[in-house]
Amino acid sequence: MKSILNQIKRENQYLICVLSVSIVASLCLFTRDYLDYKIVGYLLLVVVSLLATFLDILPVLLSAVLSALIMNFFFLKPYYTFHISNAEDSLLLFLFFLIALINGVLTNKIRKAEKIMQLKEVRVNTMKLYNALLDSLSHELRTPISTIMGSIDTIQSKTLTISEENKQKLYSEIEKASLRLNHQVENLLNMSRLESGVIQPKMDWCDLKELVYNVLDSLKDDLQFHKVEVVAGENLPLFKLDYGLTEQIIYNLVFNASQYAPKGAKIEIKVEHNPDIDFEYNSSKAMPCVITISDDGNGFPEAEIDKVFDKFYRLQNSKTGGTGLGLSIVKGFVEAQNGKITLENKEEGGSVFKIYFPALVMNTAAISNE
Repeated sequence: MKSILNQIKRENQYLICVLSVSIVASLCLFTRDYLDYKIVGYLLLVVVSLLATFLDILPVLLSAVLSALIMNFFFLKPYYTFHISNAEDSLLLFLFFLIALINGVLTNKIRKAEKIMQLKEVRVNTMKLYNALLDSLSHELRTPISTIMGSIDTIQSKTLTISEENKQKLYSEIEKASLRLNHQVENLLNMSRLESGVIQPKMDWCDLKELVYNVLDSLKDDLQFHKVEVVAGENLPLFKLDYGLTEQIIYNLVFNASQYAPKGAKIEIKVEHNPDIDFEYNSSKAMPCVITISDDGNGFPEAEIDKVFDKFYRLQNSKTGGTGLGLSIVKGFVEAQNGKITLENKEEGGSVFKIYFPALVMNTAAISNE
């Protein structure tokens, strides 16, 4: 009986999706003159979340897209057109679609995890995962979204006179919040790519010194209260790696250090070519590329070091927020390039991440002589 119901659901879930969103939107349409369109958005978000608890991911994505289109066409002025008259409504519609999409995907993934886990103790871990995800949504997504919306309201306010200098500061806050939001979305998308197994590294010659400085430039606001040191030899060769994956690896590790190391702590990034290193991985000892990222902060609890690379795992007594995805993505991207990552605490305090890549090497000095 249960399998028959599941079969019926699989065959009709797109129809269920369209009908559910359409019914809620139709009911709201009758009270459109009395109901604020933001409330309609919240109701549609609830519908997408409920659908995600029993539908597959594609119907959930359809419900998110359909909800955004309905919001635009029926509830944002001018009505019955996809044209949006002001920037604030455009931003609100974009944020609505983004939150509906992320909420649907996360809820769908939690449902799949709960189906796989059958034992009672595993169900407890699933609840911890659910709470971690809710905490992430409430803090990591709500905070930048609130910053963006609050800044826009202030800029567009007709009752306040804002100087050009203050406007520029508000624009800067919007930019920072957008980058933070983009970072979280990138982590969610990267985890989906890892889970689906679609990541195929595109190996090409990389200047790791240049890559490191590009990462530091993008994180300059987060690193302004830290001492950052880059150690890389002048004759460092080019390494054949996936530039995008390696950039994300270093970004996540440095960003993690900037968030959890105390102000004034030193963060060191070291890149070296060591072909004689004796580090066996996948029956290969040829690992000439070594990237070390260390800090002199508080380090990691010894009992939790083995768990920090687990998906959605967050350290006990850690500060509010964080998705628990950053380090698991780092490990996935390293292993996608046949590398290995280790973590240990320093005796004098702080942590050390070491990444080993079996990368091909190009001697830049020989190229310049030619």
